[in-house]
Amino acid sequence: MKRTFIAGHRGLVGSAAQRALKDRPNFETIVRTHAELDLEDRAATRAFFMEQRPDYVVMCAAKVGGILANSTLPVDFLHNNLRIQLNVFDAAHEAGVERMIFLGSSCIYPRDCPQPINEDYLLTGPLEATNRPYALAKISGVESCWSFNRQYGTRYLAVMPTNMYGPGDNYHPEHSHVLPALIRRFHEAKIKGAPEVVVWGSGKPRREFMYSEDLGDAIRFLLELPDERFAALTRPEVTPLINVGVGEDVTIREVAELVKATVGYEGELKLDATKPDGTPRKLLDVGRLSALGWKAKTALDEGLRHAYEDFLRHHA
Repeated sequence: MKRTFIAGHRGLVGSAAQRALKDRPNFETIVRTHAELDLEDRAATRAFFMEQRPDYVVMCAAKVGGILANSTLPVDFLHNNLRIQLNVFDAAHEAGVERMIFLGSSCIYPRDCPQPINEDYLLTGPLEATNRPYALAKISGVESCWSFNRQYGTRYLAVMPTNMYGPGDNYHPEHSHVLPALIRRFHEAKIKGAPEVVVWGSGKPRREFMYSEDLGDAIRFLLELPDERFAALTRPEVTPLINVGVGEDVTIREVAELVKATVGYEGELKLDATKPDGTPRKLLDVGRLSALGWKAKTALDEGLRHAYEDFLRHHA
C-alpha cells in the first residue's frame, strides 16, 4: 500500500488523479484542502510531510489560467507557483518520498519549436511571451526534479500534459483556459439568446485537447510502473520529462464550432483577429509514453459532451 499525497486534489488534474487512484488496492490517497494546508506556507508544508510521510506525491497544486490571467497577473503566476514548488520539493525530500509526479504544462516548450513537440526541445528557443512567467515557474519544477535526482538519487518525474478539460475545470469568465471559457460563453449566449459569440484571435492556431480523466489514468499508469521501469525515466543522466497528450490537434475555430454544437447554440460565431493568438501550434510528441504502453482513450467530441454535462451540474 503506497500512501499517495495528491496536492491540488480539487483542481482539474488533481481531481482526475484522485478518481483514477480511488479504487486501486495498492494506493491510499491523502488529500488536504487549501484551508487545511496552504502549500505556500513553508513551515506548514514541512510539518504536514513529516507527520504524514507519504510514499508518493502527485504534485498538481498550482496557480493556473488563460491568456488574460497570465497577461494581467504575471507576478502571481511566477512567484506563487515557485513558492509552492520549492516548499513541496524540499519537504518531500526531507520526508523520504519515493516517487513524485510533478505536473507541468506544454507551455514550457519554445513558442516556435518543431511540431510535434519532443521532450528534447525544452530550452531550445524563446517562450511564448503571454505566459512566460508561468512557463518559467514550471520549467523550474522540471529542473528541480532533475536536480534532486542527480544530487540525492530521488525518483521525481515531470509530466507535461497538453491542454486539459473535463470535470472540475475552472470556468471563471476571465481566468479560465480556452476550452472551458468557450463552454461558458456559448452556454451563456444560448441562455440569453445572444445573436453572436466573439472568440479571441484569428481562429487559426492549432491546439491539442485531452480529457482530464485520461490524464488521471496516465498518472495512475506511471505510478504503477515497476520500480525498474520508473527508475529508467528518472536516471540522473536524463531529464526526467515525459509528455502526455492525444497526438492530434484542431484549430481554435474548429474547437469553437464543436463547442457551439455541443452546447446547442444557434447564433453566429465571430473571430476577433485584433486579439492575441498565443502560440501558433502546440502538438505534443507522445511517443515516449506510448512506448511504455499508454494511450489516451477519449475522443474530443465525447469528452466535450461529458465536460458540458459537468458544467450544467455544477456551474450553470
